[in-house]
Amino acid sequence: MPDLKTPDALQGGASLTGNVTAIEAGEHVISAVFLGETPLLALADGALRIGDETIACHKGGILVAASDGKRILTGGDDGRVIATDASGRSEVMGDEQNRWIDAVALGPDGTCAWSTGKSVKARDGKGVIKTLATKSSTQGLAFRPKGYQLAAAQNGGALIWMPNALAAPDLLEWKGSHLDVVWSPDARYVITSMQENQLHGWRLPEKAHMRMSGYPTKPRSMSWSMDGNWLATSGAEAAIVWPFASKDGPMGKAPRECGVRNRRVSQVAFHPKALVLAIGYEDGFILLVRLTDASEILVRGQTRGEAVTALGWDRSGSRLLFGTADGAAGLLTLPVGR
Repeated sequence: MPDLKTPDALQGGASLTGNVTAIEAGEHVISAVFLGETPLLALADGALRIGDETIACHKGGILVAASDGKRILTGGDDGRVIATDASGRSEVMGDEQNRWIDAVALGPDGTCAWSTGKSVKARDGKGVIKTLATKSSTQGLAFRPKGYQLAAAQNGGALIWMPNALAAPDLLEWKGSHLDVVWSPDARYVITSMQENQLHGWRLPEKAHMRMSGYPTKPRSMSWSMDGNWLATSGAEAAIVWPFASKDGPMGKAPRECGVRNRRVSQVAFHPKALVLAIGYEDGFILLVRLTDASEILVRGQTRGEAVTALGWDRSGSRLLFGTADGAAGLLTLPVGR
């Protein structure tokens, strides 16, 4: 792995394109993750490419996916929610009888959740499933970093639900349609992306509001830095990176703009051990940008292909897996030393 803290390591028009191994996925890539040391691509046709092998997973297409580094949880238009490990062993966690799965999430201690229509289901590590009926469809789910607590994004805000509690879920209210949701690593903030081309956040427990606007399109990809001080987002002609180091988060502060180009950013993924951001664009271009000095390094040049739809680092930060809407994919291996 190169010294990502050295300023000249990412300067001078440097390129890592020669360190990318091309992968022909053949289908729209929904998710690109590592299960342990094994790269995995979840494909829109319902298959999983695990290492060099491709296995059938869903009877229809894969719509959504989430991973915790040990398993990938996929939801399909066949109504099934399936957890798969690096060996290819799959387990059906839920079956909604051909109803489309809108969102999935993996939590600590083997927990998982999924939504379909106006229903959210959470399954604990022992296989016990609890159901929450909601007033509108849930488009995004995320578990609190520690504990069996779930955030659900929907019309009018986000619900905070403790499946094992008797109390009704807590509503984080804000007018509009909320699509995706993330917890901050320290669980102090819940952030949603919105149909209205903005982000909205709440600082807990006081539910203080944070409005982050100015996007030309919906910011559908979000990624936290390893220290929790920065939130990177897609949705503009640069990765928009909001500061969260202070008590009030980004309020009253301007975001950073990384990797400015004349194409919109479609995916973002922070390096797990350094302040380096992988940025994928709607034209298939991929850059690495270091926040400390804005140095850039090319991973994938402009192609005639379609948008980058998935980015994922391995746990050591030495490899980056990516996939696109037109079935192209690749594996970047960072060089050791210089």
